Amino acid sequence: MALLFMVMLTTAAGNTAMQSVMPSIGTALGIADVWISLAYSWSALLWVVCAPFWAGRSDRRGRKAMMALGLTGFAISFSLCGLMLWLGLSGYLTAFWALILCAAARSLYGGFGSAAPPAVQAYVASRTPRAERTQALSLIASSFGLGTVIGPALAPLMVLPGVGLTGPFVIFALMGVATLIALRLRLPNDEPQFAAKGGMYETPYSGSPTADPVETSEEDEDEPYVEPHKLRWFEARLRPWVITGLIGGHAQAMVLGIAGFLVLDRLGLRATPDEGTGPIGLVLMAGAIATLLAQWGLIPRFNLGPRAATLSGIAIAAFGVAMLAVAGTIHTIALAFAIASLGFGLFRPGSTSGTSLAVTRAEQGQASGITASVAGASYIYAPALGVWLYGHSDWLGFGLIVALCLIVFAYGFFALQQDSDLTRNR
Repeated sequence: MALLFMVMLTTAAGNTAMQSVMPSIGTALGIADVWISLAYSWSALLWVVCAPFWAGRSDRRGRKAMMALGLTGFAISFSLCGLMLWLGLSGYLTAFWALILCAAARSLYGGFGSAAPPAVQAYVASRTPRAERTQALSLIASSFGLGTVIGPALAPLMVLPGVGLTGPFVIFALMGVATLIALRLRLPNDEPQFAAKGGMYETPYSGSPTADPVETSEEDEDEPYVEPHKLRWFEARLRPWVITGLIGGHAQAMVLGIAGFLVLDRLGLRATPDEGTGPIGLVLMAGAIATLLAQWGLIPRFNLGPRAATLSGIAIAAFGVAMLAVAGTIHTIALAFAIASLGFGLFRPGSTSGTSLAVTRAEQGQASGITASVAGASYIYAPALGVWLYGHSDWLGFGLIVALCLIVFAYGFFALQQDSDLTRNR
């Protein structure tokens, strides 16, 4: 579990470190905020397209291979992004070409980095009982949360002589390589095996890989068999969870897209973008800590099921976003962003585990691919739309986000299955 945790943590820390420096880089290059947000769109689109493909391959080729592919894409993407932006900041490339080439390099993360999260989720889901899956997936999701604490906290320290604002790209690319080496050396191979063959799949709950598969597969026997087929986003079992995840994910993506630019504006740092990395990192870190509180504290402490976590989370997020709309100091911005992040920290694991519990164990790889695609779809245009609306009117941008949260709550209240129905062994 520690290696799986590190895979998710490394990619999350790198991405949030990048988010904390990109507003300052864009301002230094003289690029409009909305174009900085759009630079992520192509990568997000590739993520949506490729995640189900890699998830399906993980069912056939093994989770470890897909995790390694994802880390490779992450490391190469960060290396090339950092190089292109450094060339732009140093004057060797125009701002236009620096951004275009950075976006192209970023597409490697969308195309190949998307292989890792579905593989990690499927790896965990296939080895946990139904009643415990929400907490297990919450632990993996919290590795993203911990990464989002570490990334913004370290980003200002990574602005080093010689590489400047691109320092986080260089350092996290190296961390990706180190994690890849550890994964290759330490995680046991898990190539496809039938239940009675090999040690990885025959005893998913046993402490010993040599346990009798017949003695440890009672839960699988209780679960009704469904002939594996290609899952679709909006088939009846998944539709409520996909819709809530998609709309709520758009709201979350808009908040994250706006946050860095809001800090620069409210604190008057547009003229000195190099000084913005620290305050932006502080706000993102406050949100990440709140996310950890939700996923490590509230969900296990109150034993929240998918429906309860989803609905309570989106309601709290709406309140936090409303506060963020009127916040004017670093302290109130950080507090409001933390409250919103607390809500989304409950919402995301709830919708993820709800999707997982809605399908059979044989379909976990496909379900995790759909989950990753839904998350990626939220970032195709939502951050840029949020930044564009925010640039025209604070109230327009934040009003839309609050409205999306309320729509999710109203729809989910009537459409989502009760937790008792989802978590019972069937």
